Amino acid sequence: MSFTLEKHDIHASRVLRNPAPARLYEEALAHEEGSAISAAGALIAQSGDKTGRSPGDKRVVEHPDIMDDVWWSNVNIGLEDDSFRSLRRQACEHLSSCRQLYVVDGYAGWDPDYRVKIRVICERAYHALFMHNMLIRPTRDELAAFGEPDYVIYNAGRARADDSVAGVSSGTSVSLCLQSGAFVILGTEYAGEMKKGVFTIMNYIMPRQGVLSMHCSANEGPEGDVSVFFGLSGTGKTTLSADPRRRLIGDDEHCWTDSGVFNIEGGCYAKVIDLDPRAEPDIYNAIRFGAILENVVHDPETRQVDYHDNSLTENTRCSYPVEFIDNAKIPCVGGTPSNIIFLTCDAFSVLPPVSRLNAAQAMYHFISGYTAKVAGTEVGVTEPEATFSACFGAPFLVWHPTRYADLLAERIRRSGASVWLVNTGWTGGPYGQGQRMSLAHTRAIIDAIHDGSLAEVDTVTDPVFGVAVPTSCPGVPSEVLIPENTWEDKAAYRDMAAHLAGLFQENFRAYADQASDELLAAGPRAPRAGGRARSGTA
Repeated sequence: MSFTLEKHDIHASRVLRNPAPARLYEEALAHEEGSAISAAGALIAQSGDKTGRSPGDKRVVEHPDIMDDVWWSNVNIGLEDDSFRSLRRQACEHLSSCRQLYVVDGYAGWDPDYRVKIRVICERAYHALFMHNMLIRPTRDELAAFGEPDYVIYNAGRARADDSVAGVSSGTSVSLCLQSGAFVILGTEYAGEMKKGVFTIMNYIMPRQGVLSMHCSANEGPEGDVSVFFGLSGTGKTTLSADPRRRLIGDDEHCWTDSGVFNIEGGCYAKVIDLDPRAEPDIYNAIRFGAILENVVHDPETRQVDYHDNSLTENTRCSYPVEFIDNAKIPCVGGTPSNIIFLTCDAFSVLPPVSRLNAAQAMYHFISGYTAKVAGTEVGVTEPEATFSACFGAPFLVWHPTRYADLLAERIRRSGASVWLVNTGWTGGPYGQGQRMSLAHTRAIIDAIHDGSLAEVDTVTDPVFGVAVPTSCPGVPSEVLIPENTWEDKAAYRDMAAHLAGLFQENFRAYADQASDELLAAGPRAPRAGGRARSGTA
């Protein structure tokens, strides 16, 4: 008997369930404009007008059973149930009208005790191959016994959302009903919406089970020691977690249970703009048959990709199964982390290259999710811009950030894991005056964290942020470790430190109503006139 979607209110004449990548290549090349095979063997696909996520169009359905769970904010904007039913009906009608549909059944979560069954229904072969890569692929026997999914993604991205529906603000709608287990996409063909939709689902259901879901990478040393790396774009999360001496558990999304960590995904979704095979050989070598190159420019004759061409988007990406990474650990699970590393690119040149955090400071910096972006090349603009994203992944949170921070603090206390704040940004002065931290120095710091030597050295307390700053590290000049020592103008450093402390305090006011006194006290202290510091809670 052929597979049908009648139970999902979709009446399609042809449905391909979990087709092989080769079949999806054939379908994409035959029916999807802009598709091609790169010289390396990857499928080249175009996502249309949308080349990135549309967070302003994301909605969460309001239901009495979840109202007290959700962090209602500009991250989670409410949608009435009637509106969601209208959007789902529109998606089902569109999908029913398609020549052929693809169904991908797979799992989120490598730990069998926590994995979630996901079904993707879509009309594009590119989307099916993408989710074949990004979900954990069931065996033949698992697929035969898959049964009913826990969550269903209805990807009708080629159909424009009806913006006359209450709560819909544009022709794009990305809406999640946690109660019914349905995720509906209209008006965008960007594949990353599905990936992050699954992560948002996991960010809801895992904390309900006492499990910490995390936007981070993770790797494992030869002795089984696990490190997790948090960091926003541009901080070095992918580069520093890719270590030939350590096995990759995953590059983006993980959960931390009582027994250890597991990767949520079955694949990787790496940026490839300006991809350099010498700097990122793992990603470069993963671009082969079965991978998808998204929105890249290629030579129509040779099919060679120009990774430096950003004419379509700066957000060019590649999706590939995690086993395409030579030193990936399969299955993607590891033990309890020994080290938690928060990465930040501080363009103000205030934070030390490395510092150790206590549990309360870890919660504070986790909730803050700080990095700084440089101004770029605009004429007359020289000041860096601070960026804060709660838990290093605010757009994908469902609960209030303090829920995830509490879970993190509990895990730290129970495991004894060391928490480090590593600054990959500027030293010797802010952007425009100082210089970027040496990658060799940062790698030496990470190595010293992993071999345990950094935990044994003497530390001093940073006068503004209160963190413990190591006074020595193998392979790193000692004068680099104390930020003020790298500035010629010490008064200018203290002014900049006060400025950054103020930005932290201003950002944290949004979370202060649900934060404990201990957590509030873990923030920076802005200097008073005359150089003395005052508490961030004053």
